[in-house]
Amino acid sequence: MKINYYKVKLKKRFPLAISRGVRYDSENLFIRYEKDGIIGWGESAPGDTEGASTPEEVQKELERFVATGVEGESLQDLYDRSKELKIPPCAYAAIDIALWDWTAKKAGLPLYQILGFQRPNIPTSVTIGINTPDVIKKRIPLLLDGTSVKSLKIKLGSPEGLSADKIMYEQVVESTKDYNVKIRVDANGGWNVKDAKHMMQWLAERGVDYIEQPLREGEENELEKIYKDRPLPVYLDESCRFSENIPKFASHVDGVNMKLMKCGGITEALRIISTAKAHGLKTMIGCMSESSVSIAAAASLTGEIDHIDLDSHYNLEPDPSSGAPMVDGITLPADIPGHGAELKKEFYA
Repeated sequence: MKINYYKVKLKKRFPLAISRGVRYDSENLFIRYEKDGIIGWGESAPGDTEGASTPEEVQKELERFVATGVEGESLQDLYDRSKELKIPPCAYAAIDIALWDWTAKKAGLPLYQILGFQRPNIPTSVTIGINTPDVIKKRIPLLLDGTSVKSLKIKLGSPEGLSADKIMYEQVVESTKDYNVKIRVDANGGWNVKDAKHMMQWLAERGVDYIEQPLREGEENELEKIYKDRPLPVYLDESCRFSENIPKFASHVDGVNMKLMKCGGITEALRIISTAKAHGLKTMIGCMSESSVSIAAAASLTGEIDHIDLDSHYNLEPDPSSGAPMVDGITLPADIPGHGAELKKEFYA
């Protein structure tokens, strides 16, 4: 067994502004796991909220975990040990993804088949951050022209208040009138209960599909107030990190949004899917600032998921990885053994 680590800078086409701030270029850590002549690729997108904020921290945590042994145990047991050792989820996601990739390649099957899922068939949303109307006018054609994008996820919860949210949303509607796209909204915890109830009604009257994370993480006890008589389905993102979180608020939401960097990889994502279904909830899968490696891994799960938001690699210039193209609006992993993606040689050779 051999593991190599590669730090790579991800350059964004457009900065992503959300209610909590603006995300610019970032650095991710890729791992190359080799055993028996088979290579598995994994990726970590470090983040302050995910327990490790730099590639160096991620590598240190992974080396600590690998030193305890990664051979001869099930992927589930390895994940459980990572929790016991308090390995940050965004760090463990890299090795979990690589091990699943290796396992599927060893079996000679695409990862989605190893997982028992159908090939992805639901289009992804493409995200547009909080911006002024003038920026929206210029940005929409750049995002949509010449693509097969079928839905946009709009970031609201502007620090400038509800009037800014409404102005931005109305400009998005105006700028997309010649495109056949659905619109979803993510407030990233930018509203209080009063504002959330008002905006949900306002957005429902304008045909929005659903609202994601209307209240701040930590305010889950307030969900009941906006869930009752809700005009839109309510999904949670930041408030749902692990499967164990779901029972606490399952009666006050319609669905949950999982992210591999947030939960620690594919192994826990499978638990989230099962737990959500057991509670009658819908599922969504999203991403952080990630390349095609972790996006392809996440896409391998989407045959069993209701809403897809796997688009961060489309905002990279360039994407240092390959293997998760958009086909008819769908983020598709390559139909080959493994998750189908890898870091391009020019970024590590």
